[in-house]
Amino acid sequence: MQINKNAEKLIRQLNNQGYEAFIVGGCVRDYLLGLTPHDTDICTNALPEQTKKCFEAYRTFDTGIKHGTISVVCGGEVYEITTYRIDGDYSDNRHPDSVSFTRNINEDLQRRDFTVNAMAYNAEYGLVDPYGGKNDLKDKIIRCVGNPDTRFNEDALRILRALRFASVYGFSIEENTSKSIFKNADLLKNIATERVISEFLKLICGKDAVKILDAYRETIAVIIPEITVMFNFNQNNIHHSYDLWQHTLTALGTIEPNPILRMTMLLHDIGKPSVKTTDNSGQSHFQGHQLESKKIADRILHRLRLPSDFINKTLLLIEYHDVRFNGSKKLMKKVMNVLGTDLTKQLLEVEYADISAQSEYQREEKLGYLKTAKTHLNEIIKDNECFKLSQLDINGKDVLNLGVKEGRDVGNILDYLLMLVVDANVPNKKSILISKAKEYIYGNQINK
Repeated sequence: MQINKNAEKLIRQLNNQGYEAFIVGGCVRDYLLGLTPHDTDICTNALPEQTKKCFEAYRTFDTGIKHGTISVVCGGEVYEITTYRIDGDYSDNRHPDSVSFTRNINEDLQRRDFTVNAMAYNAEYGLVDPYGGKNDLKDKIIRCVGNPDTRFNEDALRILRALRFASVYGFSIEENTSKSIFKNADLLKNIATERVISEFLKLICGKDAVKILDAYRETIAVIIPEITVMFNFNQNNIHHSYDLWQHTLTALGTIEPNPILRMTMLLHDIGKPSVKTTDNSGQSHFQGHQLESKKIADRILHRLRLPSDFINKTLLLIEYHDVRFNGSKKLMKKVMNVLGTDLTKQLLEVEYADISAQSEYQREEKLGYLKTAKTHLNEIIKDNECFKLSQLDINGKDVLNLGVKEGRDVGNILDYLLMLVVDANVPNKKSILISKAKEYIYGNQINK
């Protein structure tokens, strides 16, 4: 196994002082999968103070010395070196109340979450794998080390980590581990929101996200209880062949694994049950569902404490996901005026995923309009066509020079001129826009 050269150097330094040391956990898993680890953690039988003494010539930090962890800077990167330990009780379902140090690597591996993360390696000893992690990797299985109930009660975040690993790596979850996830799902309520959402965003971007979200929907509902209204909800509409949850998952699985886009698809139709009406023929309709979905999503995303930019973009995509592009370039410009170029590109991805998850009724026609909309978008960008105020060949100072007093009227005039240009009623030329501004001022008797 060709491991990180800095980690190799640190292990050798510990060995030279008479101590044992291994890379451990997720980095070993990733090496065995042929992936490059994001982090390389090291464990050792040296006590924290002994570790610090070993690296006197290095820059070190007492990252978590109470729990045996020292951070060492090597080659410009930070490496955590932790003493082999045994964890005490977890009264908060997240952190051990106490730890005790041990000289036995197997005892340290015993406290870890899953067999695929309970392996250690160094060049001298090779792979230390007391719980069959290598075989589980080969068989693509997520299995708890020891009793799953114990593991999840120690740290409830492991429930989401199991789902995340299964989603990202395309693994299945071992039967007893799976049963324990359902049994202990409510423990997720004890976990900090920031930790939960970090795992959840990785989960929904995994290659098997649809499979895991469907199989463990009741577990996901502990985090986002609002999704339960979508389960088995019959859309009863000619445009749909799936129930609402299956439509949602199909759309989610169609779009690229971008956290904002995946979250948009998860929540884009969540307001449908609230606005459902039925016509005389028995067909269901969901007028205004995009605004209701936006309102519900707003509550969810703020409760999950996602960044403001993430929330704002997701809500805009949900609000506009049902825009019916009809071949009009004017409509595209109006959408771009609100969303901007990049978000409009993402909106077209959202609409493609949404349409692809609908019935075949008028699908080709809808996709045709969407293709035209994409052509219009590219033309507008390429030709630098005007769709926002900053592109107008006239500005606020020009309006003020016409004698209009500073204030709301200036903005109203500019908005009016932009509408004329977007509607292709007038060209974006200063002389013409000045003339149209004068007509507006006179017609609306604006005070100068």
